[in-house]
Amino acid sequence: MAPPGPAGAPATSAEPLSRSIFRRFLLMLCSLLTSLYVFYCLAERCQSLAGPLVRPSGGGGGGGAGAPGRGALAGGPGEPAGWPAAAHGKRLLQLRRWPRPAVPRDDGEEAAWDEEPPGLAGGPGGSGAGSSAAEAPPATLALLLDEGSKQLPQAIIIGVKKGGTRALLEFLRVHPDVRAVGAEPHFFDRSYDKGLAWYRDLMPRTLDGQITMEKTPSYFVTREAPARISAMSKDTKLIVVVRDPVTRAISDYTQTLSKRPDIPTFESLTFKNRSTGLIDTSWSAIQIGIYAKHLEHWLRHFPLGQMLFVSGERLISDPAGELGRVQDFLGLKRIITDKHFYFNKTKGFPCLKKAEGSSKPHCLGKTKGRTHPDIDRDVVRRLRDFYRPFNLKFYQMTGQDFGWDG
Repeated sequence: MAPPGPAGAPATSAEPLSRSIFRRFLLMLCSLLTSLYVFYCLAERCQSLAGPLVRPSGGGGGGGAGAPGRGALAGGPGEPAGWPAAAHGKRLLQLRRWPRPAVPRDDGEEAAWDEEPPGLAGGPGGSGAGSSAAEAPPATLALLLDEGSKQLPQAIIIGVKKGGTRALLEFLRVHPDVRAVGAEPHFFDRSYDKGLAWYRDLMPRTLDGQITMEKTPSYFVTREAPARISAMSKDTKLIVVVRDPVTRAISDYTQTLSKRPDIPTFESLTFKNRSTGLIDTSWSAIQIGIYAKHLEHWLRHFPLGQMLFVSGERLISDPAGELGRVQDFLGLKRIITDKHFYFNKTKGFPCLKKAEGSSKPHCLGKTKGRTHPDIDRDVVRRLRDFYRPFNLKFYQMTGQDFGWDG
């Protein structure tokens, strides 16, 4: 037995003392390794989520990389991404978008995008990303950390149904200074009684210099919508995507037919009386296309200069050109260019090859570009005759000839 220690306390043998020290050493080592593992996981997480860091502008690259007061996203040369100058003092690590599920809508706005393997892209080069109808997490670490704020929209795509509003919104969301609600809020036509605070809460967070947007195409034909939007802000910018009203009506009918195969034929719904040729303007598919009539209600509350009319046909044939007009109208730098698009011959629509949220090209979803049923040529002719005077009046009101009567 070992001799007693100081003050009569029993001595601890060398062997248990070594074990105690060893246990403490192991505990410290485990804690250190755990901390390193957690740090490594966080680093890996940031690496997988984060896009390139923002660098000061001025060094190579296109799309406004050298614009004063902006930063360009670090990456390959020629990348046209940018960032508002007011955001430089904040955390500027851009996050990739989470994949967003398709969100069916009761108004026919189903999934916005389909992913395509790069090998199936119908045009040259470049992979990118796209987005779907549902809203994504904030696009920056600053927003994720609750910096920025929710604002009422400064711009709204108010119409028209089956005109190309979904494509326009998704194209615009490529722009780093645009933050938009993916799903249609339907505030000014269906949920106005819920109040502006409820509406604002639907909006994404924005930083200084960014624009908040939403799109609900049924606003254009809602009688109360102009006054309600004007009451929110008389400075709201309004975008209307219009399309040949005959083609639009057939597209509208095709969408309904896909959900309700038992509905009457297009021809029977078009006329109140086929023999007299009297068009049934109470049918919504016909009524929506009388653009001049609906525009009159908007011009009572907004000057024409606060409205931009986008051609649905040119949005397909020249998406970059139409997006250039939209960016100018919104006071944005022209970031979205022809480099962001390729034409998919199978779908008959332009697709995004440089968008946000994925490494694959994105196209309008399967519900877009449905094959139209064959419509009696005589019915189409009568519809064109019916719409012609309304089209001409619309051209005069807007100062644009959309060429639907050529």
